[in-house]
Amino acid sequence: MDYFKHETADVSDKAKIGKGTKIWNWCQVRENATIGENCIIGKNAYVDTGAIVGNNVKIQNNASVYDGVTLEDGVFVGPHVCFTNDKIPRAINEDGSLKGGAETGDWEISKILVKRGASIGANSTILPGVTIGEFAMVGAGSVVTRNVPDYTLVLGNPARAYGIVDKSGKIVSKELVDEPASVN
Repeated sequence: MDYFKHETADVSDKAKIGKGTKIWNWCQVRENATIGENCIIGKNAYVDTGAIVGNNVKIQNNASVYDGVTLEDGVFVGPHVCFTNDKIPRAINEDGSLKGGAETGDWEISKILVKRGASIGANSTILPGVTIGEFAMVGAGSVVTRNVPDYTLVLGNPARAYGIVDKSGKIVSKELVDEPASVN
C-alpha cells in the first residue's frame, strides 16, 4: 500500500488510491472511486463509488463527494461541502416503491466538474450539472446553482459573481456583471 489509511477509515479494496495520499479518521471510500496521488481526505469525508479525485486534492472534514463528481488536480474542498448528483430527488417512485440506485434507471446521475485549482468554501452546496472553472473560488456557505467561470469568485445563495481572483486567490477585480458567462 503506497498510501496512508487511518485504522478507522473504510476504504474499499476496489477503490484506486494514488501514492502518497492520506485518508484520515472515519472516512469512507467506496468501490470504484478513484483518488489521485498526494491527496488529503479529512476526517469523516465520504467519497462515493464512481467519484474521481485528481492529484494534490484536499477534501476537508465531513465533505461528501458523490458519484458523478470529478475534482481535477489541485482542488480544495472545505469542511462540510456537499456535492449533489440528482436533479429530481425522490425516495420513492410514483407507485410508492422505493427508488433504487442510478443503475436501476429510477433516476439519473447529473455530473459535476470542478476544474484544476478551484476552491470551494466550507458548508457550500454544489447542485447537479454544474462546472466550476479553473482557479475559481466559491465562498463559504454558498449554493452553486449554475456554472462558475475560470478565476471567478462567487458568493451567496444562489451564488453570484463577486470578483475575479488570481491563482493565489486574491481578488484582482470586482468589476463583473451580475450574471457570469457560462464556462461551457
